[in-house]
Amino acid sequence: MLMAQVFRQSEAKQLGLPGRKALEIVSGALGSRNVTLRLAEIPVPQPGDPPRAAHQHNEFEECIFVLSGEGRTYADSGEFSLKAGDTLLMPAGEKHVTRNTGKEPLLLLCFFPVPDITAGTQEPGVSRGPSNRS
Repeated sequence: MLMAQVFRQSEAKQLGLPGRKALEIVSGALGSRNVTLRLAEIPVPQPGDPPRAAHQHNEFEECIFVLSGEGRTYADSGEFSLKAGDTLLMPAGEKHVTRNTGKEPLLLLCFFPVPDITAGTQEPGVSRGPSNRS
């Protein structure tokens, strides 16, 4: 039987993802049956920084809530300006990338309706080995 659980940001798993800091707060590896929750910080771009490539989640949606900052998501279906308080729902299988367009870090809370997004995600520069699971 599952019981209510508190997940602390200080205990979240740091992920080595290109172009952003990412913390996995909740996932199957941490006891969830059906959700993954990540906190992503996209830094202010610096001159000479290469743009991050688009990625996709083949079998599930992603719901992104903007905590702070400003950005723009480039997706197969269009371009979307984002600011604090906005929520973007990305359909399964749609390639997308969010870039910071502001003067402060862009903080995003990313929700996925599966306990492990690794197998269903394709992202250039990210290995699918055991070290990147969950």
